[in-house]
Amino acid sequence: MNYEKILTLGENYRDDVAKFLSDIVSIKSLSAEEGEVVERIKKEMEKLEFDEAFIDPLGNVIGRIGNGPTIIAFDGHVDTVDAEDISAWDTPPFEAKIIDGKIYGRGSCDQKGGVASLVYGGRILKELGLDKDFTFYFVGSVMEEDSDGLPWLYILNEDNISPEIVILTEPTNLKIARGHRGRMEIGVKTHGLSAHGSAPERGINAIYKMAPLILEIEKLNNTLKDDEFLGKGTVAVTEVKSKSPSLCAIPYECQIHLDRRLTPF
Repeated sequence: MNYEKILTLGENYRDDVAKFLSDIVSIKSLSAEEGEVVERIKKEMEKLEFDEAFIDPLGNVIGRIGNGPTIIAFDGHVDTVDAEDISAWDTPPFEAKIIDGKIYGRGSCDQKGGVASLVYGGRILKELGLDKDFTFYFVGSVMEEDSDGLPWLYILNEDNISPEIVILTEPTNLKIARGHRGRMEIGVKTHGLSAHGSAPERGINAIYKMAPLILEIEKLNNTLKDDEFLGKGTVAVTEVKSKSPSLCAIPYECQIHLDRRLTPF
C-alpha cells in the first residue's frame, strides 16, 4: 500500500471534509430527530459516487463501496444530546464555527467528525482500488445516545448486513482501541410515604432513604478494580428523580439511574 498516496488523497479532500462536517454539525439532530442530517449525508455519499447509498426503515444512512468477499463496516452515530444551557457555550452549539483550524459545535467530536471522516474515507478507498477485494459499508447510525446498540441490532437482523469487522469512529484522541468496557444501566427505587411538608414526621421521605445509597455508590466506585487492557471499572449516579403530590409534600418515591462500566473482574 502506498501510504504517501493515502496522505495525498486525504490532504486533497481536507477542505471538502471541513465543509461537509460544518454542514452536518449545523443540522440539529437529537435522538429520533435525525431525518434532515441523514438526508444530507446520503447526498454527500451520492456526490462522492458511492456504489449505493440508502436510508433504512429505522433511519440509519448506509453507503456501500465494492462487492468483494470480505465485508468491513465503518460506523458513526449522527444523533447528539441537546445543549440545554446555551450560556455555557462560547460558540452557538448548532452552528459550526471554524476557529484556529478546529470546528466547534455540538457533535463535531461526538460523533459527526467521525461520520465526515468515514464518508470521505470511503471515497479514498475507492480511489485506491480496494473496492475490488472488499465490500465496505459506511453507516451513520441513529438513536445511539438514547438506545445504544439498537441501530446495529436492526442492521444485522433487518438489513441483513453482517460484516466481519466493524470499526467505530468514536473519538479516541487518534488512538486505536481494540476493545471497550461493557456497560450496564441500572435503576434503583426507594419508596416512602407522602405527607404535607409542614409535618414531615408524618411521612417517610423517599429521598432521605436514597441519600445513604448514593454516598455508598460513590465509595463503591473507588473500590472497583483496574483491568490492564480495559482500564478501571466504574459506577456513577447520573440521574435522580422523585415523585410527590406537590412541591410542598414529602416525596413518596425516589429513583436513581446508574451508569456501570464493566471489566472482566
